Amino acid sequence: MQFCAVVVAAGTGSRAGGGDAKQWRLLAGKPVVRWSVEALTEAGADPVAVVVPAGDQQIAAAALTGLPIRLVAGGTTRGASVRAGLGALTDGPNVVLVHDAARPLLGADLIERLLDALATADGALPALPVADTLKRLDGPQLSTVSRDGLWRAQTPQAFRRSTLVEAYAAWPPGEEPTDDAGVVERAGGHVVMIPGDPRLLKLTYPEDFIVAEALAAARVTCIGQGFDAHRFGPGEQVWLCGVCIPHDLGLVGHSDADVGLHALVDAILGAIGAGDIGDHFPPTDPRWKGAASHLFLTHAAELARSRGARLANVDVTLICEAPRIKPHREAMRAKLAELLDLPLGRVSVKATTTEGMGFTGRSEGIAAQAVVALDLPAA
Repeated sequence: MQFCAVVVAAGTGSRAGGGDAKQWRLLAGKPVVRWSVEALTEAGADPVAVVVPAGDQQIAAAALTGLPIRLVAGGTTRGASVRAGLGALTDGPNVVLVHDAARPLLGADLIERLLDALATADGALPALPVADTLKRLDGPQLSTVSRDGLWRAQTPQAFRRSTLVEAYAAWPPGEEPTDDAGVVERAGGHVVMIPGDPRLLKLTYPEDFIVAEALAAARVTCIGQGFDAHRFGPGEQVWLCGVCIPHDLGLVGHSDADVGLHALVDAILGAIGAGDIGDHFPPTDPRWKGAASHLFLTHAAELARSRGARLANVDVTLICEAPRIKPHREAMRAKLAELLDLPLGRVSVKATTTEGMGFTGRSEGIAAQAVVALDLPAA
């Protein structure tokens, strides 16, 4: 189902403690607002309107760099900000998700379930049952409130965009809605509820960041594997793992034909599911003719970091009869460690031959294999 989205990030977050507004603060190394926007765009939301304080467009643009968004100046209330976001989506699909940036740990499964629920309703929201005993304090008098039938509403909430726009237009002036489902309900719309996600907590107080940091820090290890080969041609040197080695032949390729770095680039891209080196640096593009392959490696490493990945270790195996690798191996390890900002002990470069068999055994070229381990957010 095609859908668009409004991400409300226009508050001041005064209860969250001093410093930057909570939507710009870092959570597990990434701005809070970016977590939600990335989750929505990866799930297919297009377009996405991000509503921010009127003076914070530059901060927002930096926090959301590289993401396909529309920045919108917010209002003095949440309702006004939602209206502003909806106003920026008039060319979008007639299904919209409205989400609070203060709930950063949004999962793709919840988005899919909301869209499915919307098939038979005007609106859908995730909610969790109230588990704690509720108390009401009326002056000095304390009483217990029944929690039967009570639920905690979350965002995102899904709607027919036209229905939500009409419901806001009918909302009484001078009143402020607490959520968008309430606006549609008051206009007579049918809103359904789906099970919420306990991880989707709202960042309100300083201690909420401690809990969210622990949840966001949940990580998984992903393994990537790469392979590359280049044939020999005329030349006086070869580039291997970023090191220039004198040789009586060169390697033929569109770039500098560094098979070690090319295999390593593919391994990193594979670990994050981002295609291969040809997708990012096509050999048909004249910009990369004769290019130094360390440019490809730093691009892959930066792309992995932008997705919250931490590189754990790399292991490269060079397969050739000549040149001899051992005299240059430590220089290669040091170069890879420098390019990837890794401790030397987590960088391995090895060499082997194929005992005279195959194209490497006949000294027709050089091949390389690479394996990397990346530590990625589980969310």
